[in-house]
Amino acid sequence: MKIRQSAEDYLETILVLSQKKPMIRSIDVVNELGFSKPSVSIAMKNLRENGYISMDREGYITLKPAGREIAEMIYERHIFLSDMLVSLGVDRKTALEDACRIEHVISAESFEAMKRHIQEQREKAGNAGREKQGGQP
Repeated sequence: MKIRQSAEDYLETILVLSQKKPMIRSIDVVNELGFSKPSVSIAMKNLRENGYISMDREGYITLKPAGREIAEMIYERHIFLSDMLVSLGVDRKTALEDACRIEHVISAESFEAMKRHIQEQREKAGNAGREKQGGQP
């Protein structure tokens, strides 16, 4: 399931917009990303032709299962990476920008390893906190 970064960005944007609004049109994507209407129109056509989205007669966009899977994967990476960078002391604006770049190039293996590492650290911190309070480890 390898697609271009720009397609991933569009799918992620559609997902995020769908969490804010019940119905999404191309103009919403234009407004969110600041791209030109013709550029977004071409991108939507390509996403539709490749089976990632569908559009009804009124122009409302729906993510198809393959598109939703990619969008959710990219969005999960975006949230995780930006939060991690902020927790390391990176300015929020910089963290969001860097996460947008990293989310497209990091391998699934590396991303999963990072998630495991963070989860292990949280569990250790939680156990240490319970031990201080006299609870069970």
